[in-house]
Amino acid sequence: MRVMSIIADIPVPDMERARAFYTDYLGLGEEEFSLGWVARLTQPDTRASLQILTADATGPENPAISVKVDEVEAAYREAVDRGYEIAHPLTQEPWGVYRFFVRGPGGVVINIAQDH
Repeated sequence: MRVMSIIADIPVPDMERARAFYTDYLGLGEEEFSLGWVARLTQPDTRASLQILTADATGPENPAISVKVDEVEAAYREAVDRGYEIAHPLTQEPWGVYRFFVRGPGGVVINIAQDH
């Protein structure tokens, strides 16, 4: 498994207020995608980005970070083999990602995903 990118997932109660704050204040002007419950906002020049989300659509809780990997099935097997807690099973999501959640130290939930 190779990590391709890591992005912060920020829980918000109001998507529109959060979008306005991160766009107006931090200059994250480009919306790479929005599914209603999650949106990725990106600074067009530097490509710095973050995700805002109200509640994960299929997971039992919100992740703290999303990690894009090149081989999600290998990442899943390794997490299981190491005895890590799987907080959301390996799932092909309708919006085009294959992912699972693993619980890291201190209880942090990490979304491990691959585009499909």
